[in-house]
Amino acid sequence: MNAIITVVGSDKVGIIAEVSALLAQHKINIADITQTILSGNFVMMMMVDFANADVSIDEMRTTLNETSQKMHVEINLMSEKVFGAMNRL
Repeated sequence: MNAIITVVGSDKVGIIAEVSALLAQHKINIADITQTILSGNFVMMMMVDFANADVSIDEMRTTLNETSQKMHVEINLMSEKVFGAMNRL
């Protein structure tokens, strides 16, 4: 199953590294990634593959929420199907 992760917050060193390391730790592959800085705000979108993951999407969502609080950024995780449906509305 594929999912979409978005990360938004003030730009600082290590955001990509922290999120990528967390995904690698749980065997979640990054299939595609884009990031930019908009007026000093870091914005990243990742498509990730849960095929070999050792956690469920709900467990990973909880872990990412904890990480987002620690890093003072907003991190969202949703299944690709949900993301696609939301963007068709």
